[in-house]
Amino acid sequence: MAVALSAIAHWSVAAAQDRTKLTVYTALDNDQLAAFESAAEAANPGIDITWLREGTGVLTSRVLAERENPQADVIWGLAATSLIFLESENLLEPYEPTNASALVPLFQDQKEPKTWVGMDAYLSVICFNPIEAAKKNIPAPKTWQDLLDPVYKNEVVMPNPASSGAGYLTVAAWLQLMGEEKGWQYMDGLHKNIAVYTHSGSASCVQAARGERVVGIGFDMRAAAEKTKGAPIEIIIPEEGAGWELEATAIVRGTDHLEAAKQLVDWSVTREANELYSRYYAIVAHPEVSNAPPNYPANAKEKMIKNDLEWSAANLKRVTEEWTKRYDGKSAPK
Repeated sequence: MAVALSAIAHWSVAAAQDRTKLTVYTALDNDQLAAFESAAEAANPGIDITWLREGTGVLTSRVLAERENPQADVIWGLAATSLIFLESENLLEPYEPTNASALVPLFQDQKEPKTWVGMDAYLSVICFNPIEAAKKNIPAPKTWQDLLDPVYKNEVVMPNPASSGAGYLTVAAWLQLMGEEKGWQYMDGLHKNIAVYTHSGSASCVQAARGERVVGIGFDMRAAAEKTKGAPIEIIIPEEGAGWELEATAIVRGTDHLEAAKQLVDWSVTREANELYSRYYAIVAHPEVSNAPPNYPANAKEKMIKNDLEWSAANLKRVTEEWTKRYDGKSAPK
């Protein structure tokens, strides 16, 4: 038995040594990472994932800063806008995953050569706490414009677009819906009512759910999750429509583990992977996978605005720098 146990131990060590360690950058929520890692490694036993998790803006800046010495092998779960921007900087490895063409066209890179592939989509919504609102005689907003009413002063919280993908998709939507001049005028007015800009896309709805604020501008799935947990919130999609973004996957140009990276990205487009995504997102890339959670807004897909992701990517740096110059004084401490 001792000999057998020794042989098993040696085999286990050898097997572990044969596994390729992939450094994977992600903006996925921390509570999702264990499930993603477990499923991916079970399907790809030769791969060992090491995560680095940051907010969307921070992660995008990090990849840029590491241009001359890439530290990541794969980016799995980052806003497509950021990946399109990194693509324009020649920082992504051209690669179309096996069977990616079977995904919904919205989730496919439209450029050649392709460098990224979509996973899921998320929308900008308003989380409204009617209990706290009633105490202060604050009405439920129906439109984005309603939030300019002085009655909402210090009662609105939203993500910082320079650090949060949910924040940037919201700002990019306003600028596209209203036009640049009116969009910035709108944000000037909204800023007067903002209590704080968070660095997490989830935090705003969480604060509204806890009754810390009346209004949280956040994203659809977090809103549905908080309501399902019993939070007294209403999920409002403004009449003008909802901004949206894709989460996506790509290989970092310069990886030393290209074949293993391709293997992981191939798995990321499978039905199995999309069923995993659907635990956390109602809208996913695979056309045969759907799993809207309880309390998810029934009209969400219909309210998605005509969104130009290429515009969002091309203007990412300019818009976030301008936003930071104007409004960063109310951002939460990092």
